[in-house]
Amino acid sequence: MRHYRKNRQLTLVLLLLWAALAVFGLSNSSMLRAEMQNKASVRRWVPNKVPAGAIFVGKQVCAECHQSKVAVQSESSMGRALELIEVARVLSSYDRLTYQDGKYSYEVVRQGKKSIYRVTDGKETIAEPILYSFGQGKAGQTYVLMHEGSYYESRISFYTDTMKLDLTLGYRETSPKSVVDAVGRKLSPDEIMQCLNCHSTGTVSGGEIHLDKLAPGVSCEACHGPGGDHAAAGKAGQPSKDKIFNPGRLSGDELSQEFCGSCHRSVEDLITRPQQGGLSNVRFQPYRIFSSKCYSDDRRISCIGCHDPHESVKHEAAYYDAKCAACHQTGRNTGSSGSSSQTEETNTARRCKVETKNCASCHMPKIDLPGAHFKFTDHRIRIVRPGEPYPF
Repeated sequence: MRHYRKNRQLTLVLLLLWAALAVFGLSNSSMLRAEMQNKASVRRWVPNKVPAGAIFVGKQVCAECHQSKVAVQSESSMGRALELIEVARVLSSYDRLTYQDGKYSYEVVRQGKKSIYRVTDGKETIAEPILYSFGQGKAGQTYVLMHEGSYYESRISFYTDTMKLDLTLGYRETSPKSVVDAVGRKLSPDEIMQCLNCHSTGTVSGGEIHLDKLAPGVSCEACHGPGGDHAAAGKAGQPSKDKIFNPGRLSGDELSQEFCGSCHRSVEDLITRPQQGGLSNVRFQPYRIFSSKCYSDDRRISCIGCHDPHESVKHEAAYYDAKCAACHQTGRNTGSSGSSSQTEETNTARRCKVETKNCASCHMPKIDLPGAHFKFTDHRIRIVRPGEPYPF
């Protein structure tokens, strides 16, 4: 078994052991914490673990040298992962949105550059301005507001497929006991911190929220780290590559599970969170791809092997044929370790016996997640046989 799989599986064993001990009140997390800290120490930058004192200069500075890339990335799915309400495109397009759930009536009303979230049972009413719009609307978007000093995730979301409000994923099985319950779920400090960490840039550092530094969406420095020294060196005509973090230098497994997986949910995240199991885990691509038979430390099977993080995701199945062919060429299956560029260029895998195009349409099926009004591409690459159950 490959070295990276041994390391990954060792971590999973530690996580499972910690979870099992916690159930019986015997957990001693120091061993697990030491293991995770040791793994983190080999990297310079983790998107959702910004150290205290990090100073971001903003994408405008990056654009001085990378204008076209910044322009495209700013309009990408990640670039619009969070929108401020005054410029939120969906909310500003509707004067009033409504939804009825039993005795609870919801509406989102546009008032100038604000959007007011209102819920009532006919006797009691709660109305609060929406603070942030999470998601740029490809599938939909969910809102965060504040009520009585606490952040809340809205119980209703906007869905692009229907162009209407509906229950946020995970709420269909719940029944509010009060108007406050009907508003949504109160977010813990850690939860709102994680939300802002993964949907904005520069907002969280050193485990604290700094709203005065919030830059909406995932921009350059969220993935590359603070760019001040890099920009200054470049302007001075000095070497600057070693003054900015390049995720492309990571191995395939590090990219998928530790870097991208820090926000998109890695196998470590899901293995200790059984409440996130079931069909809904199709949304967590790093976790799903880990179970693929062809998963390896090779960057060709990592997130950036198929997706350019500076652009929105391509939806045409034919686009990915060349990505599949990069591994599945004519020749015997030699495996790949990702240890060198030569290895990546020469290693091949068996070609599909059925077809040579639209590979993803068969081997990465789209899954209709109930309540999501959207079909998610399952990143567990496999031979999908008719009638077989979804592999959890």
